[in-house]
Amino acid sequence: MAITNYREAIDRVAQTSLREMIGSSMLAALLSDRKDADEQLKIEIGQKTAPWGISVSSVEIRDVAIPVALQDAMSRQAQAEREKQARVILGSAEAAIAGKFVEAANIYAGHPEALQLRAMNIIYETTKERGATILMPSSMVDSMNPYGNTLALALAANDVPKPNGALKVSEPPRPAAAA
Repeated sequence: MAITNYREAIDRVAQTSLREMIGSSMLAALLSDRKDADEQLKIEIGQKTAPWGISVSSVEIRDVAIPVALQDAMSRQAQAEREKQARVILGSAEAAIAGKFVEAANIYAGHPEALQLRAMNIIYETTKERGATILMPSSMVDSMNPYGNTLALALAANDVPKPNGALKVSEPPRPAAAA
């Protein structure tokens, strides 16, 4: 008897309840769990309309019109969340790679020949497809030769002077000055 237009009153109660629910929850969660949201709204609207003698049998959210500014904000939030997840995945991949490098370094530390073979393989893989030319200092070439290192150690043990591995470049003769 206190309500003259019960349809309009129910409409206002439903709008108010929906606004309260949207304000108190994340919109993305609300949209993804519509059945739960429908049930929650049914209970809230039913509690508000029960004193009028009106019972609510069902509530269904059919369409939610999201303002453009809010759509942009939600899009930026989703993009930031995807970027965060990508960085987490990249970080865990980097940690796994670092672990493998430590494992490889431990193996190479115990087997210097394996490290030399790996270095030569890297050079081969680099040059085989493109036919590139790589310039290396002679000391690097000497260090890649395990037999040269063994020879250098043997020479050092016998106190025989060893070459320093550097190439000597002599200057061309200069023309004589006219008298």
